[in-house]
Amino acid sequence: MALIATYALPGVGEAQTLESLKGGSLMRTFDLAPLYRATVGFDQIADLMDRALTDTSNATSYPPYNIEKTGEDGWRISIAVAGFSDADLNVELRENALIVTADKAKDDEERTYLHRGIATRAFERRFALADHVRVTGASHVDGMLHIDLVREVPESLKPRRIEIAKGETFDTKAVAAQELN
Repeated sequence: MALIATYALPGVGEAQTLESLKGGSLMRTFDLAPLYRATVGFDQIADLMDRALTDTSNATSYPPYNIEKTGEDGWRISIAVAGFSDADLNVELRENALIVTADKAKDDEERTYLHRGIATRAFERRFALADHVRVTGASHVDGMLHIDLVREVPESLKPRRIEIAKGETFDTKAVAAQELN
């Protein structure tokens, strides 16, 4: 399956195009120009959509991974990294992006392989994280790299209920006295 993505910052009437060719020709056009014109303050969402449409680094499925929900505000990313040691792996958090990289595992020069089916090539896998999601830990067990995440929204950003008072909400006599002075 060949995947071709073309991108330019859309203006009025311009579009982003994603073509997928498999046997015949299938073309899908996403016109995001109205979205850019009608939104203010949603730059992160627009950037995420741009990266999703243009990023080819995640086009490969290597290494395979799972994302599982571990609680109301918790997740675990499990990446199959057979053949890599702890020293080969690097987990980094940069600007709401979790980046997992691995250098190619050192081959044992004394080994002769008749069949080599376990891939140990270098890779970089990126995961976009929402605001207030932080990494709580990472472990490497039995060829699986597990990265635990949790969302911790600050109290000041959580919804709160405002009680409705009966009558006036401020002292009208004090306001009137200040206006006279």
